[in-house]
Amino acid sequence: MEIVWSHHAEERQQQWERQRGITREEVEAVVLNPEQVVADDDGVLVAQSRRGNGLLRVPYAEIGATKRILTLYWTSQVNRYWQ
Repeated sequence: MEIVWSHHAEERQQQWERQRGITREEVEAVVLNPEQVVADDDGVLVAQSRRGNGLLRVPYAEIGATKRILTLYWTSQVNRYWQ
């Protein structure tokens, strides 16, 4: 499975690495082996895994054998997103 990063996702990962130490490798690991995958209101898939006292969420699109990371973020609102 190939992983492709959008420009926006790369920028967000750099911001979150400075703020919370979230590495590119960690994001790719969540996409490849998430604790949970949910669909958002627009039908985009969101891979998510617990991290510390929060949740790392990685919205992505599946295009053939490729997963395209659209963005990513960490949130402390686990109960809001965990299903």
